[in-house]
Amino acid sequence: MAKRLTLYITIFLFVGIGFVPVIVMFLKSFFVDDGFSLNTYGTLFQSNREWKLLFNTLSLAGATTFITVLLGVPLGTLFAKTDLPLRRFFTVIFIIPLLIPSYILAIAWFYCLGRAGIVACVLGEATGILTSNLLFSFAGTLFVMVSALLPIVIILTMTYLRMVNPDMEEAALLHCSWPVALRRITLPLISPGIALGALITFILTLAEFGVPSFLRFDVYSVESFTRLSAFYDFDSTTAAAVPLGVITIVVLIIERLFLRRKTFVFRTMGSENEMVIVPLGESKSYFLVVVSILVFIFVIAPLCVLLCKSLSPSAYSEAFIRSTGSIMRSLLYASVGATCLVIFGFFLGYILDRKILRFSYAADSIAVFLFALPGAVIGIGLSGLWNTQGTNFIYTSMVIIIFGYIAQYTALGERVMAATFPYVSRSMEEAAQIAGAGWYRRIFKVLVPLVKRGMIATWLICFIFCLRDVGITMMVYPPGHDTLPVRTFTLMANSPDNVISALCVIMIMITLLPLCGLGLVKKYIT
Repeated sequence: MAKRLTLYITIFLFVGIGFVPVIVMFLKSFFVDDGFSLNTYGTLFQSNREWKLLFNTLSLAGATTFITVLLGVPLGTLFAKTDLPLRRFFTVIFIIPLLIPSYILAIAWFYCLGRAGIVACVLGEATGILTSNLLFSFAGTLFVMVSALLPIVIILTMTYLRMVNPDMEEAALLHCSWPVALRRITLPLISPGIALGALITFILTLAEFGVPSFLRFDVYSVESFTRLSAFYDFDSTTAAAVPLGVITIVVLIIERLFLRRKTFVFRTMGSENEMVIVPLGESKSYFLVVVSILVFIFVIAPLCVLLCKSLSPSAYSEAFIRSTGSIMRSLLYASVGATCLVIFGFFLGYILDRKILRFSYAADSIAVFLFALPGAVIGIGLSGLWNTQGTNFIYTSMVIIIFGYIAQYTALGERVMAATFPYVSRSMEEAAQIAGAGWYRRIFKVLVPLVKRGMIATWLICFIFCLRDVGITMMVYPPGHDTLPVRTFTLMANSPDNVISALCVIMIMITLLPLCGLGLVKKYIT
């Protein structure tokens, strides 16, 4: 009884915090002046601007996904299955853009390619105008998004390559060369992982707010934020969010039909044997040069620009003075959010793995839907539901931000924990039950100790995403509750470049700490 009651309460709380605000938001948009009306939607979709926004949004998401897969799969293969020198170093460096707010990369490239940037100072004003126009366009936005999301495909490619049974590759090598074996055996086996990486990249590009906003590229996430912040018009803002919701549902259907079963079946194919390494031979130096160029362009160059711009004690002093409160709030909110996400992820992941409740996949579908939904849309729903006189104590406190984190990122915690529970034999839990241990005692005495590594990894991953969040926080944060990413974003318009650069460097240093934590978890916690 206690078991089912706890799991039902978990689902009820998650749905109430994350899903109900979105549903209420869409239902409210159909009622104008206390009567049912479709006028808001009719007027909206007759505008040419809306079709342009839809085209821009899908074009950016599609092109970003295509390029990240095109680059990420070969890079992930090089790092995971070859004897490429410094491959671990390259892997860590490539992960950095995923850990920081993506608009920081846009800022760095602005200082490099803007009209008063480094290129303009070196090559002249005319060249600066040309590079600036290129940056503030579809091409520039696409380049920054690829830089920010490329690590996703690399990481998933490496992860799934480690699951491939080496016996299959060795058998293939008896009849063909390595390139043929990779093309015909290995890559088809990891195709679910590649597809998953493409899907996540598409989702995150669809939801991205910071980069298109900074580079002035019109997409739906920016349009939703602008309508709400500038006009405070919930009806038109909700109507503008409808296309994002529809696209998200389509993406969710694709995940349900084509990826879920393949992904989880594939995970059971992993072998404990050592991975077969591909020798690069004489081409090793060529691959090393190519990878070095890519890592320099995508990661090292923008970070060096920020460091050079911020090399001033006064800049860091002013940055700390302006953002001390925001730094502390970021760490506090991310810690609280990650802790809540571990709790929700633990129980929802348990439901998903054990399939205890009849509608376990429904709860998982809601979590994935909210993760795929742009943060701006979730923020609109939370604002519309909690911005009332009776619930003002929630809307004007940090709780509204934590609710946003729970709504957006529960799927992360759930999926990590769902992948951890299969390593715990059900017989251990059943033995404790036979010995007379109640369910809560089995949870804290049996399950938690056995999955502690997964729980810590879940906390660190969720901490990173909460710490770097911009979309939800920007939409719902009350006065005096801004986080460091939001603070930096709002100060860009009227602060010196060296101060903004210093703020970006501080943000990078803070977000690198969880990466060290993940390394320690992998090395020391068993």
